[in-house]
Amino acid sequence: MHLNSPFPHNRRTFLGKTAQGLGALALGSLLEPQIGQAAALKGMLGSLPLPQKVKRVIWLSMAGGPSHLETFDPKPKLAEMHGEAMPESMTKGQQLAQLQGQKLLCFAPQHPFAKFGKSQTEICALFPHIGSVLDDICLVRSMTTDAINHDPAHMFMNTGSQIAGRPSMGSWVTYGLGSEAVDLPGFVVLTSLGKGGQNQPIAARQWSSGFLPSRYQGVQLRGKGDPVLYLTNPNGVSREQQGGDVAAISSLNRQHAALVDDPEIATRIAQYEMAFQMQASVPELMDLKGEGAQTLELYGCQPGDGSFASNCLLARRLAERGVRFIQLYHKDWDHHGGLKDGIAFKAQEIDRACMALITDLKQRGMLESTLIVWAGEFGRTPMSQGGSGRDHHNKAMSVWLAGGGVKGGIVHGATDELGYAAVDKVTTVHDLHATMLHQLGIQHDAFTIKFQGLDAKLSGVEGANVIKEILT
Repeated sequence: MHLNSPFPHNRRTFLGKTAQGLGALALGSLLEPQIGQAAALKGMLGSLPLPQKVKRVIWLSMAGGPSHLETFDPKPKLAEMHGEAMPESMTKGQQLAQLQGQKLLCFAPQHPFAKFGKSQTEICALFPHIGSVLDDICLVRSMTTDAINHDPAHMFMNTGSQIAGRPSMGSWVTYGLGSEAVDLPGFVVLTSLGKGGQNQPIAARQWSSGFLPSRYQGVQLRGKGDPVLYLTNPNGVSREQQGGDVAAISSLNRQHAALVDDPEIATRIAQYEMAFQMQASVPELMDLKGEGAQTLELYGCQPGDGSFASNCLLARRLAERGVRFIQLYHKDWDHHGGLKDGIAFKAQEIDRACMALITDLKQRGMLESTLIVWAGEFGRTPMSQGGSGRDHHNKAMSVWLAGGGVKGGIVHGATDELGYAAVDKVTTVHDLHATMLHQLGIQHDAFTIKFQGLDAKLSGVEGANVIKEILT
């Protein structure tokens, strides 16, 4: 025991007493999370400056960089010029990833496009299920980004900066708004692995809270196997005993917090209590067997298969339970070669599931209060790489949005006739972040945190605009 310790008992005595006294009282609040967690769910913003059109975000991250030219941006002129040299006026002096200094040849779209929806919008024919709900989708064909390699591009899409250490968008949102979930984290991440591309790693820093308190960082749940490591108590340890330990440790931390006023101690308390609650809530969340054959057929998944489809169904279940920000990563979109077959594989993995998520939320009356965003970290070049693939490209990419306050059945912006660069209604990642925050009721340019002498914000310091043309 340290001589300057503020506690009058040694640690073992204190733990024993609190487990019976204060620990028992705290345990009661842990077992009734609506009491124990009520204060922790409040966001820092309080009253919102803007009307809140949606309550939550489901962000579908297609990791690896989907080609807009084989998904949502038809380019017949590129097909006509297949094998011809790219116009030098487009590419001279431009940043390229791996094609720098090489002969640049046009590479035709590898799959046909078809018309869908009332507007008869063309998207790749590999995505008929997404096409069936295209009237609920706003397709943005003029998105651009600053980064051209995977990790910094993911950082930029997630945090608004290519520099690691900034808060992710899910952390910003839960910091500002809190969460309606009382026994689950406010920011949850799910990942899935497909086939037909290069498996680029996704680092946990992509859902970091950065310089915000660490209680706002994303929590990854695994879709296959144990969803969280060490979720089950060791043999011989009951839930009541575990709760007593957590309550005793929280009592110690609260006394220490009163002395040193360190916000990370409050985070530690909240994490202990949330982990205890997740031991009960997560197994129920992950058990899809009660969903019924009709729902499983809609999504095209099997319980516990760890697929993107299963994760989409879990996203709906998380949304029902009040989770504020849900991010799904689906990997293997990096097609430097084998693009034709690779895109076909990816379409099989995501097409039905994306449709099912929109349809399911709509049937339950939840789509109008949920914003769904589908996006990669960058697009791909209209020039070929190795004769069968496309290189990274940051001047043109397609994303889409669906849900509350977003106009369905429209196309926003356009790229040039070869799909090299956005030329009409050019939008940026900062614009996308600003639009998301706007729909959540947050004024993006006023939502700042002082960091290293600057007013840091998700939507960047360079200036961002809410994409008002796509909003109702």
